[in-house]
Parts: sequence; structure tokens; C-alpha cells
Amino acid sequence: MPSNKSWTSRRVINGQSIRRYRCGTAGAGVLLLFAVLLVSGAAPEKHLSIYSTAANYSLPIVQRQGREYIGLLELLDPLGTVSAKSEPPRWRIHYDNILGEFTVGKSHARVQGRDSDLSGNFLLENGRGLVPLAALGSLLPRFLGGPATLHQESGRLFIGNIATHFTASVSPDDPSRLVFHFTAPVNPSVAAEPGKLRMTFSREPVTAPASPTLTFGSKAIPEATYSENSGAAQITVTTTVPLLASFSADGRTITLAPPKSQTAATPPGASVPGAAEPTTTSTGATATAAVPPQSGPVIQPPVAPTSVPRRYFAVVDASHGGNDRGEALSSTLAEKDLTVAFARRLRQELENRGIPTLVLRDSDANLSLDDRAFYTNTTHAAIYVALHAASNGHGVRLYTALLPYSGADDRGPFRSWTTAQSSSIALSQAAAASVAAELKRQQVAVRTLTAPLRPLNNLVTAALAVEVAPTGADLSQLTSPDYQQLVAGAVANGIFAIRAQLGAVP
Repeated sequence: MPSNKSWTSRRVINGQSIRRYRCGTAGAGVLLLFAVLLVSGAAPEKHLSIYSTAANYSLPIVQRQGREYIGLLELLDPLGTVSAKSEPPRWRIHYDNILGEFTVGKSHARVQGRDSDLSGNFLLENGRGLVPLAALGSLLPRFLGGPATLHQESGRLFIGNIATHFTASVSPDDPSRLVFHFTAPVNPSVAAEPGKLRMTFSREPVTAPASPTLTFGSKAIPEATYSENSGAAQITVTTTVPLLASFSADGRTITLAPPKSQTAATPPGASVPGAAEPTTTSTGATATAAVPPQSGPVIQPPVAPTSVPRRYFAVVDASHGGNDRGEALSSTLAEKDLTVAFARRLRQELENRGIPTLVLRDSDANLSLDDRAFYTNTTHAAIYVALHAASNGHGVRLYTALLPYSGADDRGPFRSWTTAQSSSIALSQAAAASVAAELKRQQVAVRTLTAPLRPLNNLVTAALAVEVAPTGADLSQLTSPDYQQLVAGAVANGIFAIRAQLGAVP
């Protein structure tokens, strides 16, 4: 009787992914059918775009049992050494030294001997293991030892802290000139139509700003909006004058400005007759795209209500970053990576409770302690929360500032940098006590401490640091979505409980 076992492995040769199959007659029929589908041009309608430090690539998403599924072997292959073994109803996959075990029709798997919820049944099709797309955010960290952020609606997956962030601002001396700064080189395609310019990022892991709509208070360029769809990110700029997009040599800055002749002939906000047809270009270092003006009279929307920037109640700061890796929690996990994943989760928990929240470091960026204090103080938020992680200890440690002795360092409205926290220390301690109470309710061990921990001393608002350690000896608990959710929920509840005492954002 022929064996029903099959092995699948993949390797990369000269930069190309090669898949090898060893199977019987039935498997050959499957390969023949697969070849026919390729020749006929049939292709899945939806893809998942994956961004990582190892590679950026795209995989097809398939619909099964009313859910979206993805091939796990194909997903992990570009990221490391991977092999899979099929013994229906079981399927095993090795990624580097990590073993994952799946069973057909079961909604949970075992990774390194620990259960992982799949949010749907595991499927096996001709030796190919399919997992629900929704499970990737919790499943992949078990294999990779680091964060994986899934944007399921738009079909985008970020592995590690590789997100590209951006800022946008209108030139103070020219309100018709908009400048974008990106944390990594970008090369979007640019499309123009009457009244709008769109930049589409299909190859770069560009992510959303704190608010998807940016308003500039400029009649020429009222606003820009960020959106994601079909595996790509898009920035749409609303404009009332033609714009040209120019790119810096390093690919990190994009400047939108009217042509010189248009700037001289037409004041910002005025309509220009003879709108051109929409154009599309693929950008390069010197690429430009013109945006035709809106046809007919230009009617400006009210600017005052939307020109006020978003006001944050909480600032969440992921410690370390960039060259500062923090503690080596394991051979594959640095503290700086874990704190970013936890910061994103805490922001979501706070936002779910109606608390507007800014994550100060949402990428692998270098931020000095003075930078963190400066940015926090200028937001006028009601509370600052720094996040740390540790391999020693048990549970959570909460820190508030331990201020040095201060003489008469304050001068009128000017605060001493080293003791700026003095007027808010009582609020900081109240916030720490409230968070500690919530952690105890969740049966998480917690200690409340004071320490000369910067940048807490330099902040003029309530401030505390949260250091998360595993509850036992298992360090993998730090990357467990369940544990992160438990701690983040308790911290958010503690802040929510004293929101009135902290006060509204001034």
C-alpha cells in the first residue's frame, strides 16, 4: 500500500525560492492540476504583503470555511530554515529550532510544547498546511521570538520593528509647500487627479500616523489622509493648486510644491482654469507629478475646527530603541523589540477606553532621554508611561521618580530640568497605586518603587515606568499575547480609573 506521508521543504538558490516535493501518484496529479491553473492564468484575488528585515514579499490568501487562510510554510520560508512533514491528520513544521504541531480540524496548535489558539480550524491540503490569517499575530511570535503585527483588513503583516513612519508639515514661509519626512527610504508611485495627489507605497512598510487625517491650516493644502488597502499604504493630499512631487537623494524626504511659474502667477487657494488630465508616474530620485487644480470655483472647507492637532491624554514610550537594544531577554529577543510590541498593545487598550494615546517610539528609532522628555512635555498630555522588560524578577514593577534635592533652581515660569517632576509627583504616585491595584485584581505580582529613573524626573506631568517580567521562569511568557494583553489591560484600567484626578488635556 502506498504511503500517505509527504515531505515538503524549501530553499533559496541564487535569490529565488525553490520548492521541492516528494510524493506518490496522487501528488503528481495535484502538481499537474497546479500547472494547469498557472497556464490558465487563475490567481487568488487577495494577497498578504509581508514586511521584514529579511525580505519583503507577497503571498496569496485563500478562502476556506468562510475564513481567510495562508500557507504557513510559504510564510516562514523567506525568514529562516524551514521544513514540514505531513502525516494526516497531523502536520509538523520546523522553523530553525522551533517545532510546531498542528492537527486537521483543530483550532489550536502546539508550538514548542505550548498551546496556541488559531481562532479557526487548521487545514491540510495536499500536504500544505493552512492557518487562519487572523491567527498570525499570536502564532508567529511563538516561532520568531519577536513581534508580528497583522493589519488583516488591508492585507499587511509587519514582522519585527520595521515600520516606516513619517511626518508632514507645511513650510512656515510658504503654505503651498508640503514636506514629508520618512524614517527610511521610500519610492512610491504618484497619481494625480483634480484636487488630489496620491502616493501609493506597495513595497515599503509605511504605517499610519497617530491620526489618519493630518490638517495643515493651509488654503492651498488643507489636509492629507492615510489609508491602507490591498496590501499597500496610501497618502492622499487634498490641494487647490497644482503640485509637483520631488524626492531627496536619500529617498527619505518628499516635497510637494507648485511649479515655480504657477506659484508666481496664482496666489495659494485660487482656482486655475484649464485643469490637466490625471497623470500617473512611477517615482525615482528626480520624479515629479503634477496635480491639476479643482475644476470650477474653489470652496474652502471650514479650517478652524479641523486645524487643531489631536490632543493626547496619555503618552506611551517604548524604552530603548535603535542602537540601544536594552536587555538581551533571550538569544533572539531584545528588550527594545518587546517594549514596542507592548506599547502598541497598551495604546490599543487605552484607545478602547476612550483615552487618546500617542506612542512615542513606534519603530526602531534612536531617541535620547532628553528627546523623550521634550516630546512628552510639548504634547501637554495628562500622563506618561514608560515601558521596560526584564528577564529577572516576577510580575510587574512600577516606578515613580526619586527626585534629587533641589534648592532654588526654578526661575519664575522656568522649571529645573532635573526636578521638573516635583509638582506632579503626587499624581504619579496615585497613578502607580491605581495601576498596582488593577494588576493585583488580575493576580499579577506587582511592586511599587521609586528610583532616579530618567526621563521621569524631567517630566512636568504624571509619569511612571512599567517594567514587565515573566511570572515564573519561562521567558517566552514575555512574548505571549495573552500575558501582554493581561498586563496592558490592567495598566489601562488603572489609568482609566483615575482619569478625572489626572485631569483633561490642557
